[in-house]
Amino acid sequence: MSTAPNFDEIINRHGTHSVKWDMMEKLYGVSASEGIAMWVADMEFRPPHCVQKAVEDMAAHGLYGYYGDDRAYLESIRWWMAHRHGWEVPAEAIFTTHGLVNGTALCVDAFTAPGDGVVLMSPVYHAFARVIRAAGREVVECPLKTEAGRYVFDTADWEARITPRTKMFVLCSPHNPGGRVWSVAELQAIAAFCEKHDLILVSDEIHHDLVYPGHKHTVMPLAAPGIVDRLVVMSATTKTFNIAGSHSGNVIILNPELRTRFAARMNALGISANSFGLFMATAAYSAEGAAWVDALMAYLDGNRRLFDEGVNAIPGLASMKLEATYLAWVDFAGTGMAPAEFIARVEKGAKIATNHGASFGLGGDNFLRFNLAAPRAQVAEAVARLQAAFADLQ
Repeated sequence: MSTAPNFDEIINRHGTHSVKWDMMEKLYGVSASEGIAMWVADMEFRPPHCVQKAVEDMAAHGLYGYYGDDRAYLESIRWWMAHRHGWEVPAEAIFTTHGLVNGTALCVDAFTAPGDGVVLMSPVYHAFARVIRAAGREVVECPLKTEAGRYVFDTADWEARITPRTKMFVLCSPHNPGGRVWSVAELQAIAAFCEKHDLILVSDEIHHDLVYPGHKHTVMPLAAPGIVDRLVVMSATTKTFNIAGSHSGNVIILNPELRTRFAARMNALGISANSFGLFMATAAYSAEGAAWVDALMAYLDGNRRLFDEGVNAIPGLASMKLEATYLAWVDFAGTGMAPAEFIARVEKGAKIATNHGASFGLGGDNFLRFNLAAPRAQVAEAVARLQAAFADLQ
């Protein structure tokens, strides 16, 4: 049996408890039978064969008890970070959480107090603000600027936005949405800002394996080694290998004092790992998994080119060129339409469910986020529908 990935395969996910497809009609009014789900950030692809085999081996054994002896799991993470990112990670620095939203929430809980401020570069992944506010902390938004069709930031602009109660900076690297791969100089500027204002820096690098040709992600501890005493790095197999349902992620903390504080909160809250996620992650972080990711990125590169060419041909629409991630960020400001109008055209006209830009914070109102991790035929169909929905502009 061939284990080569077939990213063109159409897999019917209707009725499988897929939030992306089975909740689309309830949340967007777009039926799964007619619509295209391009909102939730999971892929329409099967994971590598090695991951599927790990689950099948668990099922064949037939016992699902508590997981123990995590040496192989930790070594797989260390191998991946060393071979794919050039970063040597000590095993004792690695914590496993129930995904990285949970990891973010634990960092907020461990390293800040109610009423403290947490910096976000907005627009940014919406779950960050949700967990920060739910914890009784203040979201300090530092809006990104657009130059030459890509996001940039100005640390001087941030100075007036923080207060003595600002204690943490949550960085999305690579950036979601917008797909920026931050340069080493940009990462160093963020690190310097955090040092200047005594901020804990939480670097969410969940998309760090999903980088397109011509761009290179640098993990924060290599970009700014001097920041490691106040740094938390978050990574996961879940986005890379399309196993988000395993709800596992890694929080990596090099500073022993911060590790102690983080471990205390995990213990107090009774956080322990899911054995399915650990077996799947161990299998994914392997040579076979690496080859699968390389094939995935070649395929996604074709999808982003197809999508950008078709969408950018529609007057008034501008798709920000992705440097990383599979999440296209499309600006509708040029149409002159209010968000309610262009959203209606996309959802009711094109029958496509997307993430609304306003949910990503300041600067997102005129945008929609489209998930391109799908068979190319589906992406092409989405482009055709968008062109038809905005045909009067052409």
